[in-house]
Amino acid sequence: MKDAITGGCVCGEVLFSIEDDFENFYFCHCEQCRKMTGSAHASNLFTRPDNIKWEKGFDSVKRYDHPTRTFSQAFCTHCGSALPYVSKSGKALVVPAGSLDEEPKKALDAQIFCSEETEWHKVGLSSPKHSGFPE
Repeated sequence: MKDAITGGCVCGEVLFSIEDDFENFYFCHCEQCRKMTGSAHASNLFTRPDNIKWEKGFDSVKRYDHPTRTFSQAFCTHCGSALPYVSKSGKALVVPAGSLDEEPKKALDAQIFCSEETEWHKVGLSSPKHSGFPE
């Protein structure tokens, strides 16, 4: 696998490698992504469906598919970390950027569903910044 980068979950139960060949990179502000991530937006990279090698712990990956929408999520059954999954259409591998151990070469393409962006996120972007917990 050329230009491979690694990734996995926070507890180390699941590890994967992936070719750093992403087609798209989006921050998604939709309500579903906010609820699934527990954050202001999802940060997902998209690549071809076969662009992954599960190195360890694939049997600890659980998938959730929303029953009425084209929305899915994969996660580690031990720690709950978001993990890559093939889209319901089968056309793309969706890779949560935070699951990668290194920065991908792909730059952000766009922020999507910005009509659903929260006000607290907009305000938060201009708040004070600290390198760790404030003292």
